[in-house]
Amino acid sequence: MSTGSDAMISPKASRRAFLGAGGSLVIGFALGGRALAQGQQAPAAAGPSAPAGGAAVAKSVAIDDVDGFLAIDADGKVTLFSGKVDLGTGVRTALIQMAAEELDISIERITFVQGDTALTPDQGPTYGSLSVQNGGMQIRQAAATARKQLVETAAQRLNVPATELVVEDGTVRRRSGGPGVGYGELVGGRDFSLKVDKDITTKDPTQFRVVGKSVQRLDIPEKTTGRFTYMHDFRLDGMLHARVVRPPALQAELREVDEASVQGIPGLVKIVREGNFLGVIAESEWSAVRASQELKVTWSDWQGLPEQSRLWEHVRGTRVAKDDVTSNVGNAGEAMGQGARRLSATYDFAIHTHGSLGPSCAVAEIRDGKLTCWSASQMTHNLRKQLAAMMRMPEEQVRCIYLEGSGCYGRNGHEDAAGDAALLARAVEGRPVRVQWARQDEHGWDPKGPPTLIDLRGALDAQGNIVAWESEFFIPQGAAGNVALVPAELAGLPHEESMAPGNIIQNSALPYAVPNIHTVCHRLENTLFKPSWIRTPGRMQNTYANECFLDELAAAARVDPLDFRLRHLKDERGVELLRRLAVLSRWESRPSPQRSMGSGTASGRGVSYVKYELNRTYVGAVAEVEVDRGSGEIRVKRFSVVHDCGQVINPDGVRNQVEGNVLHTISRTLKEELTWDRSMVTSLDWASYPVITFPEVPEIAIELLDRPGEKPWGAGEPSAAVIPSAISNAVFDATGVRLRSVPFTPPRVKAAMQQAT
Repeated sequence: MSTGSDAMISPKASRRAFLGAGGSLVIGFALGGRALAQGQQAPAAAGPSAPAGGAAVAKSVAIDDVDGFLAIDADGKVTLFSGKVDLGTGVRTALIQMAAEELDISIERITFVQGDTALTPDQGPTYGSLSVQNGGMQIRQAAATARKQLVETAAQRLNVPATELVVEDGTVRRRSGGPGVGYGELVGGRDFSLKVDKDITTKDPTQFRVVGKSVQRLDIPEKTTGRFTYMHDFRLDGMLHARVVRPPALQAELREVDEASVQGIPGLVKIVREGNFLGVIAESEWSAVRASQELKVTWSDWQGLPEQSRLWEHVRGTRVAKDDVTSNVGNAGEAMGQGARRLSATYDFAIHTHGSLGPSCAVAEIRDGKLTCWSASQMTHNLRKQLAAMMRMPEEQVRCIYLEGSGCYGRNGHEDAAGDAALLARAVEGRPVRVQWARQDEHGWDPKGPPTLIDLRGALDAQGNIVAWESEFFIPQGAAGNVALVPAELAGLPHEESMAPGNIIQNSALPYAVPNIHTVCHRLENTLFKPSWIRTPGRMQNTYANECFLDELAAAARVDPLDFRLRHLKDERGVELLRRLAVLSRWESRPSPQRSMGSGTASGRGVSYVKYELNRTYVGAVAEVEVDRGSGEIRVKRFSVVHDCGQVINPDGVRNQVEGNVLHTISRTLKEELTWDRSMVTSLDWASYPVITFPEVPEIAIELLDRPGEKPWGAGEPSAAVIPSAISNAVFDATGVRLRSVPFTPPRVKAAMQQAT
């Protein structure tokens, strides 16, 4: 079964075969209009790189057109066009389930095309846990609109009222039985020519047959058997290979290039220099690697980074561009002074790289003045705009096509590799160019999750209730947006200057009822490295500080940490979740820390809670840890997670996401930290940037609170937000020591314990 655009691509394909691939994929169909079916010459030929002689097809990509999302061929098979892409998160399966449910058709009859700017609507970047919540709802409405029209057309054909018809796997028939008429016969090969009805009544959840059921992810069989075509596997006939020669310092300038130093390398095609951008192109990958390593280059010196040991001094010393007050209730300053007990603390969260297991890769081709780029970008429609600007080309002459990469976790180097490939393809117009980053490229040049520094103050009354809360977050300015392409910056070509660390003010405000509260985000004018969003940007760091400090207040009040949260929580949905969490985790009510201190290994548990962005997915987690007092090593033994994302589309898929969040964030919490000198990132491999290993994987218990009558919310990120604080709180429960600096490495844990004694 073909389940996606990459399932139809062989690792080595001719340009014509790829661009015209698609089998029975049909683009045009109109209930009363012209036929545009192209047979084997499928819709991929619609883009700017259509083969010579191939018929250009007017495929709608409008976000408000049913034809932007759906096509049905003469056999009644459906093609689903999604601007949201599957980054390895199982989104493809969930979106197909949503379309299949509304169309009343089996998922086996749906083919998925994703992230192709010539074929799919621009539904925004695939980030923010919005693929199902926003993108899926758009698909649901388009499918429901199509189904309504198909049933009404069948009613005319069968000469019965539409209310007397039912749909069974794409066939419309009378409720009383008898022969029916299939979708293919009703519409196959024609346009719908319908606007999406945003007010349409979608299927009653009590009638769901596919949504809410666990469906095996459609990408897994090919991935586990080695048949899946990742971006890194993609090949085109006549393709050249390229490498970029990186500066030894972030802002070093290119002084001199000795081209004669590599002229003896067989298959070397060209050395490309534009400003500080330098690349080599060769007939084979190994020749490109050799040329990039052996080319003699002179660069200027640059040592503009602060000492890593003075990071937080640097953050505090950075000019504040503006303040975002994220909550202001009562008079926190006055109430703070009247509290029976006052506490303060400072938390910090290190700079992280994305650490994608497979370094970024892209292929680009310029032919007849048109650029086609194959990329694992999570935002192909935005990438199209950036490439057009960088290349000084009309946007309509640029096409970006998504192929799944090896992990993403946010905006890593995929877009930059695409920019590299496009710039180098211009030097050999007419031949495709493949750029493969190395590990040092990925760790050294992908944008980073920025450092976060948080000051917190709180006051309790005589009964142990929070009466005042103040917090200050020191974070870069900017929000979600395009991150400037590295090749455009190096080459001095048009690019966007703004920082895009993600919407990192979210969850700085509290989900709890506090009578006097003031939270402010100091938006810093700049930050050390180019920032971009990395899984759960801001929400993780902010929740970490808030939930740890809340635990400090609970300990000061000598109240059980989970009970303390319930005491201050007025959201009944959140209350239900925490009570379910207590059962799942076998929680024993008592204050933290435990009183059984001593030498050897200490055990403890910690709780954390988040209402994501204060307006959607609820998550509660309990971490159970062991701490070796001698070595300072933390071992996470078990995580219990209760997750409420409203209507669950694919329970197995949501569990996948929760498990992935737990593992990824344990790694970030215990191990990951960028290192640098005055010139450059120095954590350029897995030895200097360690990540979690298989023996360190804990037991994970998950309970999903499915609410079929609610709208679906995101599940790709929210559960990551509670992991660092749950671990920190568990360590405190075990040892009586607060960990306030991520990552919690053994030396830091030992230092904290020594300082506490």
